[in-house]
Amino acid sequence: MVQEAVSIVSITDKAAEKARALLKDRGVEDASLRVFVVGGGCSGYQYGMAIAQGREEDDVVIEQSGVTVLVDPESAPLMQGAEIDYVDDLMKSGFTIFNPNAVKSCACGQSFDTTFGGGAAKPCH
Repeated sequence: MVQEAVSIVSITDKAAEKARALLKDRGVEDASLRVFVVGGGCSGYQYGMAIAQGREEDDVVIEQSGVTVLVDPESAPLMQGAEIDYVDDLMKSGFTIFNPNAVKSCACGQSFDTTFGGGAAKPCH
């Protein structure tokens, strides 16, 4: 099902540019970015991102700025309103997710918790 981009996640122009370049460099321009949430991390949940060659039947499909983002139905409620960006500064560079549902997050920026709880927290590495 195709959702409006802002209904689940949006992607900044910089992140979309980096994603298109990444897919081109890997020779998979027709692939998508899969964004998901799993239990773990030091705050309870953590983000994941992967290149997806295909779609699952129940994926939420977001097409924005020339990039297709896939979100599984279990991750979608936790990602509602989130923004995928690309950060390039002295401390780190790479994709990052700004999530309005996160009420607590880890210093590493890859782990978060919501008001309705999350997975079991694990130590940061």
